[in-house]
Amino acid sequence: MSDRSRNLLSLFAAIGIPLIVGGLSAVPTISAVPTWYRPLKKPPWTPPDWVFGPVWNILYATMGTAMWLVWKLGPNRPQVREATGLFAAQLGLNALWSLIFFGLRAPAAALAELIALWAVLAATVERFYRLRPAAGLLLVPYLMWVTFAGTLNAGVWWLNRR
Repeated sequence: MSDRSRNLLSLFAAIGIPLIVGGLSAVPTISAVPTWYRPLKKPPWTPPDWVFGPVWNILYATMGTAMWLVWKLGPNRPQVREATGLFAAQLGLNALWSLIFFGLRAPAAALAELIALWAVLAATVERFYRLRPAAGLLLVPYLMWVTFAGTLNAGVWWLNRR
């Protein structure tokens, strides 16, 4: 296999992993949206439901690309291992949020978890940027979306607290 083919295959794998995680975390979301989420009171800045799927797919693809750029620097380098560990942690927290918010239908707990996700993601952006600026910059839209999602989560919790 040529270096070009290996690079392309590793890029597809790096993009595929976040997409698969996102797809798996969508399972509780899909069933909860029509039955639980839609009737909830939501902040006025809540986008229509159809926006979330395309946005997340784009973000998962850019996350995977950022990871690939860092991984190509050498997976055995301590700084790369640390950065990829942070990436894996934020990806796990990303999936966990859907399970808490939609699966458990627990907006307050999901908001607390989202704060942890935001902190780990911000650390990931910083580490990626230090290693490869383009990789860090690719994660900035994701960090912005998580920030926006936090305002939505907080709004849903606040408007529906009992």
